[in-house]
Amino acid sequence: MALIEIKIPSPGESITQVELFHWLVEDGAVVKKETEIAELESDKATLMLVAEESGKISFKATEGEMLAVGAVACTIDTSVQPEESTKPKESLKQEELLNEQKSKKPEAVLPTERKLQPEIATATEKGKSLSSDNIATEAAAKGPADPKQDAYDMVRLTPLAKKVMEMNDLSVDDVIKGLRRLRREDVEAIVSQNSEAHGSLKKNATRNATSSKLSQLRRKLSERLVSVKNETAMLTTFNEVNMKPIMDLRKKHQNAFVEKHGIKLGMMSFFMKASAIALQEFPNVNAMLDGENLVTFDYADISVAVSTPKGLMVPVVRNVESLGLAEIEKALADVAEKARKGKLSIPEMTGGTFTITNGGVFGSMMSTPLINPPQSAILGMHNILDRPVALEGQVVIRPMMYVALSYDHRVIDGKDSVGFLLRVKQLLENPAEMLFGSGSSEKSLLEI
Repeated sequence: MALIEIKIPSPGESITQVELFHWLVEDGAVVKKETEIAELESDKATLMLVAEESGKISFKATEGEMLAVGAVACTIDTSVQPEESTKPKESLKQEELLNEQKSKKPEAVLPTERKLQPEIATATEKGKSLSSDNIATEAAAKGPADPKQDAYDMVRLTPLAKKVMEMNDLSVDDVIKGLRRLRREDVEAIVSQNSEAHGSLKKNATRNATSSKLSQLRRKLSERLVSVKNETAMLTTFNEVNMKPIMDLRKKHQNAFVEKHGIKLGMMSFFMKASAIALQEFPNVNAMLDGENLVTFDYADISVAVSTPKGLMVPVVRNVESLGLAEIEKALADVAEKARKGKLSIPEMTGGTFTITNGGVFGSMMSTPLINPPQSAILGMHNILDRPVALEGQVVIRPMMYVALSYDHRVIDGKDSVGFLLRVKQLLENPAEMLFGSGSSEKSLLEI
């Protein structure tokens, strides 16, 4: 027996232990090399445990257990190798059964079909038409149809099911009668479905409750959110943005943008680019406290909040100030996909200088986003709604979005926070200004 140990990898320098959140395979299963066998959770990210070799797995830890980096999670017996896939053989076997069924004799018929077989045979012998009217007329002459048998006309059988029933001389009625007895819950479920289908306000009352342990990632997130409220002087300022210029720009050039760059042009890239420009004009918004020191950055590493089944992730897009819109969209698509699959590494989620969150995708009209420590500010996007606004002395309808900037008042003064948000508004309502005078062409902005 050749055993190898699968140990807990290190997610990052500051992490010494992780939680074995969920096994993805069964204990004793035979797995292939590089198969993902377990989900691990640290206080910063979710990562996967991978089989280093093919073989039979044996668990050495249980779900929910806290394991130190380097601890043995399981062993793999490499003397037991996975068998070749049997799927093609199963498909071949099924095909052979179907061919045998066709060559042997007619398929098993349902009870109602059995009643009509003599009539069909007689009609064929006499050269009569086999129209449904003739069959129905002759079948009716035999007597009234059994309602129970007619109901079985709706029962669908697979070819293999028919084969087994034929071999054992069973009818649909025989199979139905052999099923378990209906329980009270089954009847109540149907009653509930019927009530909902007819729009009834009455629902089945329940008193059920479930309890599940919070994952380490969720517990750490909770601690961080509480610490933000307790340890920062957080305030929020609001403004609104007329989104029509950006929406018109996207509509006008979307096809050319996709053809040139291979990715769709979204809203987030405009907000990230506008924020990166405004951060350079208001450096305190792009700063953070380090003890008694104020650290400012001449670059914009923007964290983007992504909602995942495991909780909120904030992957970072680096040096947004130097990227074009297409590069931002590609970087966003990459980190968002990794976040949803739990593939983000620790470096991909650390080091951001500013955060953007979009509650608008869930329908939020306005909110006060919480700062992502140790950063000093976060921009909140919201949904876009047509609203009446005053424009050049006229009341017009425009697609409007409320935006919010939450900031740490210890670092950022009110003047800078308001000025920053106003600058973002100006850049979004006049996207060509993002070029800083290097040309006002919309196509130059989009690099098409």
